[in-house]
Amino acid sequence: MESQDSALHVVVGIDGSTSSHAALRWAVSHAKLIGADVVAVAAWDLPGAHGWSAPAVDADFDEEIAEQGLVDEVRTVLGESGAAHVRKRLVRGDTVEVLLSEAEGAAALVLGNRGLGGFRRTLLGSVSQQCALHATCPVVIVRPTVEVEA
Repeated sequence: MESQDSALHVVVGIDGSTSSHAALRWAVSHAKLIGADVVAVAAWDLPGAHGWSAPAVDADFDEEIAEQGLVDEVRTVLGESGAAHVRKRLVRGDTVEVLLSEAEGAAALVLGNRGLGGFRRTLLGSVSQQCALHATCPVVIVRPTVEVEA
């Protein structure tokens, strides 16, 4: 999708969850305070591409549809005018690896506390935990009940 440059920016992980929507709103609000751009990042990969199982091909995945879905999701959360100021990136790869890479040099990495996958009993999702442990920038983990004005 759109390329990332060296300008001050805040990276936010988007996955369709309520938590990631709260994170997007928080990232936009924070970016306004510090004069930064917002980069919304969604990661995708083929099932079985990481791990011991043989890679499977997802015949139903369409990257163009996924890119449009990301654009639509950001527009739904922020409205047309808010979405126009957010760079959108759909990147193939392991979610943690993609987010850590995209956040290199960022002012912050903002994530929801729990995404669409994982176990409900965990306080933080494994993606947010791994990013908090390994990111080279500050990491903010937002709960979906946090409401901020964008």
